Amino acid sequence: MKASDRNKTSNLFPSHWCERSKLKASFRQAYKIFAPSHSGDEGDEWWRVIAHRLQSSLRFSILRFFHLAAAALLLSGRHRNLGHASSLPSLVFRLDRHGFIERSCYVHSLVESVMEELAVIRATRRIRATAKVGLPSSNELFDAKLEKKSLQKGLLLEFRKESQKTLLANGVICSIKPQQVTYVVPGIEDFDHTDISEFVQKAQGLLDPSILECAWIELSENKRTVTAEELAEIIYGSKESLESYCSHLLLSRDDIYFNVVDSKAYCSLYEPRPSIQVEELLKRKLVKESSEKELEEFLHLLLSAKAMPPRSKPSKSSWMIEDKVKRRIESLEAYALDLCKNDEQRKTAGSILKAMGLMKTSSTAVNLLIDIGYFPVHVNLDLFKFNIHTEYSEEVMSAAENLLAVSNDLDEGNRKDLTFLKVYAIDVDDADEVEWNSCMEAMRRGTSIFLPTATYPMFPEKLAMEGMSLQQGKLCRAVSVSVTLSQDGSIADFAIENSIIRPTYMLTYENATELLHLNLEEEAALRILSEAALLRFQWRCDQGAIDTATIDPRIKVANPDDPEPSITLYVEDQSNPAMRLVSEMMILCGEVIATFGSCNNISLPYRGQPQSNISASAFSHLPEGPARSAAYLKIMRAAEMNFRNPIRHGLLGLPGYVQFTSPIRRYIDLLAHYQVKAFIRGESLPFSAGELEGMTCLVNMHVGVQAIAIVSAGKKVGDELKVTIDEAHPRDDVLSVRELLYAVSRVTSHLTGCPQEIQDSTYLF
Repeated sequence: MKASDRNKTSNLFPSHWCERSKLKASFRQAYKIFAPSHSGDEGDEWWRVIAHRLQSSLRFSILRFFHLAAAALLLSGRHRNLGHASSLPSLVFRLDRHGFIERSCYVHSLVESVMEELAVIRATRRIRATAKVGLPSSNELFDAKLEKKSLQKGLLLEFRKESQKTLLANGVICSIKPQQVTYVVPGIEDFDHTDISEFVQKAQGLLDPSILECAWIELSENKRTVTAEELAEIIYGSKESLESYCSHLLLSRDDIYFNVVDSKAYCSLYEPRPSIQVEELLKRKLVKESSEKELEEFLHLLLSAKAMPPRSKPSKSSWMIEDKVKRRIESLEAYALDLCKNDEQRKTAGSILKAMGLMKTSSTAVNLLIDIGYFPVHVNLDLFKFNIHTEYSEEVMSAAENLLAVSNDLDEGNRKDLTFLKVYAIDVDDADEVEWNSCMEAMRRGTSIFLPTATYPMFPEKLAMEGMSLQQGKLCRAVSVSVTLSQDGSIADFAIENSIIRPTYMLTYENATELLHLNLEEEAALRILSEAALLRFQWRCDQGAIDTATIDPRIKVANPDDPEPSITLYVEDQSNPAMRLVSEMMILCGEVIATFGSCNNISLPYRGQPQSNISASAFSHLPEGPARSAAYLKIMRAAEMNFRNPIRHGLLGLPGYVQFTSPIRRYIDLLAHYQVKAFIRGESLPFSAGELEGMTCLVNMHVGVQAIAIVSAGKKVGDELKVTIDEAHPRDDVLSVRELLYAVSRVTSHLTGCPQEIQDSTYLF
């Protein structure tokens, strides 16, 4: 076969037309036999007639094909041994499986049919060649195709009701408007409504959207428009009512190959889409089908997980293995938390909920995630909304393990032995240097999170609870603050030293309160501390401090992952002796550190709070205690910070204050420890005032604060910029600036000895 012949057969009969490879092979063998006998335009036309015959019955059998092949052999005259048509066997074929009328066909009838079509084609060509008059306009052709149809009794109608299309026939009473009619089935004058179901069933048997592609290929070559009836003639070989209705269904449901040119008289005219457009639509269809398949697989995973027992459900990490599953589960999570980053996430989550037969609400998404085990039974959504990290990376955990295994004490030769003293653990934490991996993670978290269901420490739990915390009866490294009080409760003298201690007791507030009430002689030291705390409280009140002790309700959940958790409710009275002792000693420590920093010109995170313009006497009519304390808190002004000099703290009644007692729970306290311990060693301070400000700003953006800050800014440290922060959203890197008093400059400071991440994250405003 010549290359041109192969191209010809490829154009007339694309491989996807013939679903059986055997049929394609048979055709090509027949073509080799008789194709050379015809050449030129007549040969091409003959082949187009054969192609048209095959297209007219795309559901043909191999038997049907050999009838046409035999007819072709007769026309070609290549095989003399076949003789005349009468010498061929009378082969019978049936095409009634999908609703076609059973027919018998002899070879001579096919020959006659093919010859008749060839004669018509030749006549048409002669007419075109000799015609000297103008062709009819496209509007005239359109009007000719769309014959005026009027609605009358006995017709079989298709009409639209809401979003559904329904057939209507004689014998059914239904009120519809003419504009609801979408199609009038041709060739029917008195159709009984009882036959509709059978008619629809036969039509469904004939529907095959893939045959539209065949028709599109032929019609695209001629740029020809068609009605449903004309298309039925092409693809089914008949434009009877059933075939016409099937063509209408195929065209009306198609969104790839054809589009409506116009509609008139309950009939539409269709044209083939351009090839480029069809290719694009096919690509979109493939993408859509792939997405639908992935959605179906994802829904199967959801249903399987829902059906599993609570303890057998897949872990959260298992949903993150495959990208296509991860993308959908993250969209569902974002939808549940009202944190969708874009419309695509919202659309993905909505399609999942719809496919599951659920309402498109965030609460529904939350319940679904709980049902599959992705969220715990009693999930705390704020942990996710505020992006609070409850787990640590492998890198951080590895750094913590290394620190516990090899702990180098830089102050080993400069620690004072205080093991002879009785020690009551009141949250004085070890604050030795830690590896930068752990330090960076601590800065990112900013603080430990205490919830009724769990505690999420700033450092990895094993490091925080074992390596950094005080442990009863064991030697522990500490920073000890020793204070001598005057008779009025003011500070007479103090000392800050690295030390070794051995905690005598690890007491709860309840235990400490009970010991104080018992007033045991052997626990005289605890009583002395309590008396000192009361003396200090009185002195602070004389300096303008306000008692803010309140009664706070507390909730503790013992087993939060259980469907029926154990919940304990209790009240915490901050004015009880043990609570007062702890709070006063912590405040005393903060004042000592501020004084120490001021005397030695140490840059520290000094905290202050302006005195309220409203006098405390304005609340004298309220009963003393929690009610008056709550009223005081309402009038307090925003806290301030300075990183060079102490500033007055009006609420505490102190000339200066630094938070220092919780370096494993607050990152700002840890920074203060770095500064103080470096000074005690005689080393240079690790951070300047501007560098402290930069890191504190980053931490505060994560934990949420309101502050007026004096910031080092400009080309060098020393220039001041006053910025009033109106609002800092918790766990959000957004600050709303209300007032700007000087020019703003963004400068990256060089932090000596700090990791690159901190250097890149430090800003001077």
